[in-house]
Amino acid sequence: MKLLTIAIPCYNSEGYMAKCIDSLLVGGKDVEILIVDDGSTKDRTPQIADEYAAKYPDIVKAIHKENGGHGSAVNTGIDNATGLYFKVVDSDDWVKQEAYLQILDKLRELTAGPVTLDMLISNFVYEKEGEKKKKVMQYRRSIPVDRMFTWSDCKHFPVGHYILMHSVIFRTNLLRECGIRLPEHTFYVDNLYVFEPLPYVKNMYYMDVNFYRYYIGREDQSVNETVMISRIDQQIRVNKLMIEYMVDHKAEIMRNRRLYQYMRSYLDIITAVSSILLIRSETEENLEKKKELWEYLKKKDRFLYRRLRSGVMGSALNLPGKGGRRICVDIYRICQKIFKFN
Repeated sequence: MKLLTIAIPCYNSEGYMAKCIDSLLVGGKDVEILIVDDGSTKDRTPQIADEYAAKYPDIVKAIHKENGGHGSAVNTGIDNATGLYFKVVDSDDWVKQEAYLQILDKLRELTAGPVTLDMLISNFVYEKEGEKKKKVMQYRRSIPVDRMFTWSDCKHFPVGHYILMHSVIFRTNLLRECGIRLPEHTFYVDNLYVFEPLPYVKNMYYMDVNFYRYYIGREDQSVNETVMISRIDQQIRVNKLMIEYMVDHKAEIMRNRRLYQYMRSYLDIITAVSSILLIRSETEENLEKKKELWEYLKKKDRFLYRRLRSGVMGSALNLPGKGGRRICVDIYRICQKIFKFN
């Protein structure tokens, strides 16, 4: 059995996938790299995947499937993983070798220990095009460093310092036990990936190392503001699925105060992003969609609605008229700095 499975969702990724794969090969035979070709048709992505699989048969496997979107590719990775732990690395991103090897050493150590590790957390770096100063997302103020801990040991997570897909390595069987299935043909499902498993996570470990390099800056990237507005219905779909999950698992989540606070806070910021983008689109149709989103939350759980609605962000996002919308634009600019939107 492999120590770590790394799934690389690829869709027409010829221009950058080699850099990603090469950065992961240094993990050696303890690592399984699954190159998931998600129905690429416009370039040599399938052939490149096969070439790596042929050259490194003990490390790399190429999986070819019909196009189903990023979530479908992640699902396929989970289904085919043989490693004890599971990581997603997007095809235009890469990892830092020194931190990578440190993480593998720590996974070996913890696997041999008496306590089962559910989630390992590390830092990631925004590799934003055109910026010399790189922003590092780290968590040392919120969670213990270099020791096993539980949700009860966590402190408050500042706005913007949430555990994202780039930050986490999950225990593979935990992902299977929680039954996560990301929706197909939908963007922004990474928010579900780092949300739904959390009630199943008991034991965590944080390494304060800059492991994952998150490239951002291409005009066609899903986090580009214009692209996000054009796909706003998919953002709303993910937002609603998160609301549903929070409501359906409320009793279990609320057993641990810190877990509930974290998940509520994360849902709060996702709802804020959805609302701001709907306002930024400046169409009556999308202003109605914003109203409907908040009504959906209210219908699902009035208590949760009141908590999100009465907060600073929720209050500002629902201010009436053009003046209220101008305030929302100011909030959006803050979110740009936090989330590195283009």
